[in-house]
Amino acid sequence: MESEKRNDSDPVASAFGSATIRGFIVCCSACAALFGALPATAQVPPTAAEIAQYRGLHAAAQSGDLAALRQALAGGAALNARDGHGRSPLHVATFARQREVVRMLAKAGADLALLENDRYDAVTIAAVADDEETLRLLLALGASAKLITSRYDGTALIAAAHLGHDGVVRQLIAAGAPLDHVNNLHWTATIEAVVLGDGGQRHQATLYALIDAGADLRLADRNGNTPLALARQRGYTSMVRMLETGRGKP
Repeated sequence: MESEKRNDSDPVASAFGSATIRGFIVCCSACAALFGALPATAQVPPTAAEIAQYRGLHAAAQSGDLAALRQALAGGAALNARDGHGRSPLHVATFARQREVVRMLAKAGADLALLENDRYDAVTIAAVADDEETLRLLLALGASAKLITSRYDGTALIAAAHLGHDGVVRQLIAAGAPLDHVNNLHWTATIEAVVLGDGGQRHQATLYALIDAGADLRLADRNGNTPLALARQRGYTSMVRMLETGRGKP
């Protein structure tokens, strides 16, 4: 089976975990770039200590208390107020999967495109969490799949492709996410599905969705490696076959 263990929260660990000896030098080059750009943490949900201090909309968003939410809104609470990490009530509700809160905040006029301190929007938060239901709601409410997010200047699609969240990837593609956006590591969603994936079924399904949508398979990383070259280096034969033919379900 074409699969290796990976650490979803750490691109460096993922890159090293999936690299073969033959691809080690290439992987080191990629990781050198990552060490220069990698934040100490990726997405940061509210801690227990932060939640204990929440009041008003943030508290209602975390707990899903719709009555308290209505009361706070009626009292003129600031829809886009931020906590210490720059999270709005919408961010908090998305992390907590409080979908009715998300719906109420959006209908009240909350800014669906706000970025928290690590530059994640609600769509990317749901995408990374593999939360297809909340993502579907956000997109239906008018949130964009096209925003540039994270300290990597990436997109929700790139983040989801990295993690092999194939259902999320399909939703984002359907919502018009940019297929060939290049982040500041010089990686596309297609490259991340390979270089930060484990070669398993979900990353194969992710890659197939990107190919089927028309992603540019010629785009290369900083070292000139195309997705095909990277898949060959890692011995991901199913991915190699898809990339060679430009088609074919995993």
